[in-house]
Amino acid sequence: MKKLIYLLLMLFGLSGMAQNEEAFEKANSAYADGDYEEAVELYNQILENGEASVAVHYNLGNSYYKLNRIGPSIYHYEKALKMKPGDQDVVNNLQFARNMAIDVIEEPREGGFSQFLDSTTQLFSPSGWGWVAIFCMLLFVAFFLAYYFSRKTLFKRMFFITGMIFLLLGITSAVIGNLKQNLLENRSFAIVFSEEADVRSEPNVRSDEVFLLHEGAKVKVTEDFQGWYEIELPNGSQGWIEKSALRLL
Repeated sequence: MKKLIYLLLMLFGLSGMAQNEEAFEKANSAYADGDYEEAVELYNQILENGEASVAVHYNLGNSYYKLNRIGPSIYHYEKALKMKPGDQDVVNNLQFARNMAIDVIEEPREGGFSQFLDSTTQLFSPSGWGWVAIFCMLLFVAFFLAYYFSRKTLFKRMFFITGMIFLLLGITSAVIGNLKQNLLENRSFAIVFSEEADVRSEPNVRSDEVFLLHEGAKVKVTEDFQGWYEIELPNGSQGWIEKSALRLL
């Protein structure tokens, strides 16, 4: 009986994959033909089936961009970039979409070391940094064995120094990967989907309006209270916004 259940699950899984591949091809064809609404519907269908990928989010971002729907476009580019940090095509198109947004929020300039640290962590995802750490540790083991079995002093010294370098690189990569994972877990960002969204001083519609945000703005969510999110902008501005105006990344 268990084997039959496993077989049925496998068949359903294969069937779902085939349907998603077919939908992806149809969506690509619709996009190429300029039928962006159809492309959006098909790409979203793939996501609803649980098949999220960089390609689907990237193509969906492109489709929304063609429809001049900046909020969803930025949202899906951000999702693609989160899955594949540093992808130049995604970075470029995300910047194009951001240029279409109304709100221009100035970020405070970071110091040299902070900027270097931020750019370094963006090179890979947490799992990517994990693989870098594993690769470096394997090289460390290889050079340590070469050092151990080598008989010439010059070679032993060279293998030892090189091995120590890869050991340090492996430890550093593991630390950076862990740091980035913690940052991702402790940060919750969202994209404004409403054309206009009031940001208020308190989580109720009777409170004062602090400022106004428009579609496509990216905000940091700091608190969740009933139907409201407390948000913070890169420039430090804070306030409360209705949940319906945002979509969490």
